[in-house]
Amino acid sequence: MNESSIANYISQTFPEIQTTTNFGYTFFFYRDDHMLPFATIASSDNEYESISHLNRPGVFRLNIGVSKQTFQSLFGTAKIDVSSYDFTVLDVIMPHPDYAQQNFICVLSPSEATFERIRVLLAEAYNIAVRRYTRRNKKNE
Repeated sequence: MNESSIANYISQTFPEIQTTTNFGYTFFFYRDDHMLPFATIASSDNEYESISHLNRPGVFRLNIGVSKQTFQSLFGTAKIDVSSYDFTVLDVIMPHPDYAQQNFICVLSPSEATFERIRVLLAEAYNIAVRRYTRRNKKNE
C-alpha cells in the first residue's frame, strides 16, 4: 500500500470526508468538524516530529483514533510506555508516539495484509467522529 491508495480508500469509503494538508500531514475529518481528525497520514518529518524517520523513500505513517476499548485490546490496560517502541519499524501496528493517551494508533507503510486489519479500525474511527459530530450539533440546535 502507498499513501495515495490509503488516502483514496478513506475518501471513497467513508461519506462526507473533508481533508486538509499541513506540515507534511493529511488530516481526515468528518464533515466540517476540523477540531479532531479521525485519521492522518504523515508523509515527511517536520520540525515538530521526526521520531519515525519519514524522510526515507516510500515511508509514511498512518495514524488512527480508535476507542479506548480497542486501544486496550491491542496494547493492554496498563499505561503505555511509548519509549519501548521503535517508531521506525515498518508494517507494525503500534500506539502513536505522541497521542497514545488519546487512543491513537499508528503504522508505518502498512502492507496489504496489515491494511486488511486496519480497515475495521478506520471504520471505527470514522464512526466515533460521526457520533462526536452528531452529539455536538444536537447540543447546538
